[in-house]
Amino acid sequence: MKKILVLHGINLNMFGKRDPTHYGTATLEEIDNRIADWAAELGFEAECFQTNHEGEMVSRIHRAHQQDIFAIVINAGAWTHYSYGIADALAVLEVPIVEVHMSNIHAREEFRRHSVIAGLAKGQICGFGVESYHLGLIAVSKLINASG
Repeated sequence: MKKILVLHGINLNMFGKRDPTHYGTATLEEIDNRIADWAAELGFEAECFQTNHEGEMVSRIHRAHQQDIFAIVINAGAWTHYSYGIADALAVLEVPIVEVHMSNIHAREEFRRHSVIAGLAKGQICGFGVESYHLGLIAVSKLINASG
């Protein structure tokens, strides 16, 4: 079964506790369970990974380069706006990348409107809460199936 890697960045382990107006009340564990179900419905396996340590995120992306990962769905959290290290690690990959955010980053503070990842991604989905992940999985599924 083809595997999709779902990466959750800094502070996203606080879903369900942090600012429910922007992020809802679902916990990261609940989101990961939904991701697993959605991926299975699409005929894929999803591996979810979360860290608050930038180097660990970069190392996980490096490992993906050497594994049979067919696509990446990433919500890098605040790293979205400034982590050139994560962007550089993603740039090495030859698989589709879809950037997702639960809140609409373009309707928030000015600093959140810029993504250093967006130029590497096939697309960006934001503002649909947990459903942003579902839409991201659908997008990578279509990209994988289109490429054979």
